[in-house]
Amino acid sequence: MNALRRLWRTVDDRTGISEIVRPLASHLVPPGTNWWYVFGSATLSAFVIQVVTGIALATVYVPATNSAYQSLEYIGGQAAFGRVLRGMHYFGASAMVLFVGIHMIRVFLTGSYKFPREMNWLSGVLLLALTMLMGFTGQLLRWNQDAVWSVVVGAAQAARVPVVGPALAHGMLGGTTVGGATLTRFYAFHVFFIPAIIFAALGAHLFLVIRNGISELPKAGRLVDPATYRTWYHDMLEREGRPFWPDVIWRDVVFSTGLVICVASLAWFVGPPALGKPPDPTIIQADPRPDWYLLWYFAILAMIPRAAQTYVIVLAPLVVGVLLVSLPFVAHRGERSPLSRPWAIAAVLVAVVMVGTLWREGLKAPWSPAVSVPPLPASVIGATSGAVYDGARLFQTRACIACHTIGTFGGQRGPDLTTVASRLSVGQMTTRILTGAVNMPAYAGSLRSDELSALIAFLSTRTTQGAK
Repeated sequence: MNALRRLWRTVDDRTGISEIVRPLASHLVPPGTNWWYVFGSATLSAFVIQVVTGIALATVYVPATNSAYQSLEYIGGQAAFGRVLRGMHYFGASAMVLFVGIHMIRVFLTGSYKFPREMNWLSGVLLLALTMLMGFTGQLLRWNQDAVWSVVVGAAQAARVPVVGPALAHGMLGGTTVGGATLTRFYAFHVFFIPAIIFAALGAHLFLVIRNGISELPKAGRLVDPATYRTWYHDMLEREGRPFWPDVIWRDVVFSTGLVICVASLAWFVGPPALGKPPDPTIIQADPRPDWYLLWYFAILAMIPRAAQTYVIVLAPLVVGVLLVSLPFVAHRGERSPLSRPWAIAAVLVAVVMVGTLWREGLKAPWSPAVSVPPLPASVIGATSGAVYDGARLFQTRACIACHTIGTFGGQRGPDLTTVASRLSVGQMTTRILTGAVNMPAYAGSLRSDELSALIAFLSTRTTQGAK
């Protein structure tokens, strides 16, 4: 033991570790901190799980279109502890999203975003956004049919943004369609860029927590006044504060240990999500749905009228972002107790009920290919033989109808083609079919010239005068 003490004193003398750790461990926290305060550290623990398991998976995962799917099969079926590691990475992501959400709800309900903790809240909003981005970019790395189509849907949403939309979609995909550049780009963001920003934001967030102090339990009638709050808070800590170590940290340790055990148990007994089918952009028999924490937003886009989709896609995230960012500035003083702020309780209840309801609807939302669409009747085709009839049959057998509507028939993923010939020329329709678009695969390599001619013949009849 004496040798270890001497070693520690030598290391500490050279590095000054104790000068950094001691203030963090001994800083005072207000009395009454309870189990509702553990969700911030639980989010950090979930992120550590993601980093550790992500590094382990990255040693085997190959971010290339011809190897990504096979490397995941190898991880799940042959690599030592690969199935458990992938399962922990999956359930750790869910835990991280869940706990960052609960933590922000607790901060919102207790008014802990008020003076002097406005910047704490803003760094937390940034961490929430980065957490959701981590989930979105990670889904594509599975490189299966659903993941590819989910990114196609995401790019189609980004393309709706005025002015910069096409550039956003092109930047997301690394081109006009999903391919190797898309996978490489998502891998780089998921493994390098976003985690690096999260580390920086976490450092800033923890620094602000130490600097401004952990918020005390709110009490009705005790108002936050920026002119006097700091003096009152420091006096209260001097009288009643308790050291973070060991009086408070034990709850964080217990909860985080339980989190690791729970995630590892789910990974062991339940395992990661099934890979599904490998990607093939010319086959649209997929039901792309994001992971559960994004499913509610998917349901919104699936349920709103098509004419309103662009407004919702662009304005909804913007409005939510503005509200979250402006909150600590427009309500930085006054009451903190939720009993004195019933509007805060109502806002949380509305949000939870809305997200829960939309989550259920997202499980059956229609924004996906209609894989069992009845054939177009002769009255809609307008012919029983010839090129137009052959084109209509190709429209069915090539599953175009699963994404596009003709009259009252077809899917809802792609544009309505009922009157497409009144909007696009033959050359434009040909180019679109051959080269694809943000939300449509390219068919240049899978359609014969006679098939292309038949499709164009059929689509050319889809005018405002000929539509049925």
